Amino acid sequence: MSADGSFGVVDAATLTGMDGVDFLRGWIEGRYPAPPIGKFMNGGLVEAEVGRVVFEGTPGADHYNPIGSIHGGYAATLLDSCMGCAVHSVLKAGQAYTTLEIKVNYSRGMTHKTGKVRAEGKVINAGSRVGLAEGRLTDGQGRLLAWGSTTCMIFTV
Repeated sequence: MSADGSFGVVDAATLTGMDGVDFLRGWIEGRYPAPPIGKFMNGGLVEAEVGRVVFEGTPGADHYNPIGSIHGGYAATLLDSCMGCAVHSVLKAGQAYTTLEIKVNYSRGMTHKTGKVRAEGKVINAGSRVGLAEGRLTDGQGRLLAWGSTTCMIFTV
């Protein structure tokens, strides 16, 4: 969530009117609201620098699938967020991005006892039209829960 606890959607002019990393830092500092999905994820963006971002979340019983573990979509959402925002962090004012493809690999299950998890996204390469990033989701002991990659389209607005 944002520093002031607010959730909402930022207008496109604000979002694209500054470099991506400046927007992301403003989100962390509470100058912009966090996206509403953060309420469901019990967490949000906690670090942002050019080419790298970190999200944290705490999975709970509300995130269970029918077999009694945290739904894979929880991990996929955190990875999509950290990888996409890593690409966002390298954008210049007047640019935007959208996810074209995401790949997620799972290595360890989660339950409500897992506790806080950390999703770190890093840009592999960003050109004028395509951004590539990778992400790792780990638990509080640093154990790998899932990892992924994304391809994003970068465009001018």
